[in-house]
Amino acid sequence: MARRKKTLWRFLRIPLGILAVLVAIPLALTPVYLFAQPVSVPMLSRLLTGQTVTREWRDIEDVSDRLKASVILSEDGQFCRHWGVDVSALRIEVDNYLAGRETRGASTLTMQVARNLFLWNQQSVIRKALEVPLAFYIDLILPKRRIMEIYLNIAEWGPEGEFGVAAGSLRAFGREPQNLDWQTASLLAVTLPNPILRNPARPNAGLLRVARIVENRARQYGERAACVGKDGRLAL
Repeated sequence: MARRKKTLWRFLRIPLGILAVLVAIPLALTPVYLFAQPVSVPMLSRLLTGQTVTREWRDIEDVSDRLKASVILSEDGQFCRHWGVDVSALRIEVDNYLAGRETRGASTLTMQVARNLFLWNQQSVIRKALEVPLAFYIDLILPKRRIMEIYLNIAEWGPEGEFGVAAGSLRAFGREPQNLDWQTASLLAVTLPNPILRNPARPNAGLLRVARIVENRARQYGERAACVGKDGRLAL
């Protein structure tokens, strides 16, 4: 019996050690990101393969409130209300998956931050299962404004290694991100699901239509994003 336990431990110690390291990394780094400027996994991947990365950090105060509202109303309308995971939306996605129906992911902004900081981009059930506890932990440690600030500065916003809102806004419109009107803010927001193919500087009819929907939603329900504004308010 003792020999069997030794043999089992010999086989398991390496994968268990790797698992312990993978768990320790987000546990240790998330509190550091209260003040440090994180680099995402996609950014690191590009740097390690010799590809260009353009990112200039912008504090959340230096980003248009219209963009903040547009991103939240486009990507995660319950961001200010949930604890990192939209449990109702996730439950629907699980039911759809088990029934063999099409799923959309139910990723909150916090789950996207978790993925970009600690996981990989390829879709899988394993990745989604890891995103959920990471998102709860991130929401527990970081304030909503800081989560949003990190998201805006690590999101991929262009096809040639443009990361963060400053790089995306300057590439598309030649503007600093605090100088966005409603149209440019909504166009940048709807670029996020696919910045490789969607070009906010030259939007097609479909992208313009989606941007108008997001703009109208943000104008009407912008107060739902107030948790990322200064003193809990947005100047829309």
